[in-house]
Amino acid sequence: MGRLPAECVFFQETCWSDFEHTTGYIQPGLMHPQVRRWLVPPILSCFLYFLLWIPKDQPSWLSALVKCLPLLCLVVFLWAVASGRSYTQLLQGALLCSAVGDACLIWPETFLHGMAAFSAAHLLYIRAFGLSPLQPGLLLFTIPASLMYYSLLLQHLEPDMVLPVVAYGLILNAMLWRALAWGRSAGWGALLFMISDGVLAWDIFVQPLPFAHLLVMTTYYAAQLLIALSGLKSH
Repeated sequence: MGRLPAECVFFQETCWSDFEHTTGYIQPGLMHPQVRRWLVPPILSCFLYFLLWIPKDQPSWLSALVKCLPLLCLVVFLWAVASGRSYTQLLQGALLCSAVGDACLIWPETFLHGMAAFSAAHLLYIRAFGLSPLQPGLLLFTIPASLMYYSLLLQHLEPDMVLPVVAYGLILNAMLWRALAWGRSAGWGALLFMISDGVLAWDIFVQPLPFAHLLVMTTYYAAQLLIALSGLKSH
């Protein structure tokens, strides 16, 4: 195969530069091809999930595996391209907890177990992002938006669901705050996580939304991918 034309090479380098600026990824020499290669399995497994599109009313271990596979591939991705750092290990732990949560949400009777698993995932993300820089001013934006949403959502909850949902919401909002303070791909990922969970909760507890499942899963997988990419960030 011949060499790429100079215009194509320039376009490729420009796109990668934009990616670095957006995600905070710092070019580590010859690692670029390796990073792109290890990103293939998570992306393909996402395509597989949407291709199979197993109905939610047909829970099975197969559907749980297909749903969790992109997260498991992200765990392997981080091991392959950013292993050996405590930050990476915390991200991997959060992804594994998220996979457990995804599996639990397949069956309605294990919904609370799924919330607990995702709460553990968010706590690991919070630990990874840390408290520096603190940036308390971000709370002036996140808290009012959350209060507005939850004030509407809580009106539609059964009494026994109020405490779990409020507790989960507090943890999720703390994760968003710390991710925004950490910056770039982690912040964008946390925002997408909030959108995904917000649509999911509204669809379950308030009223069914058109294309809710599609919106929930696309934003969710994009969120986890963006947060995982923050493992490539140099601090």
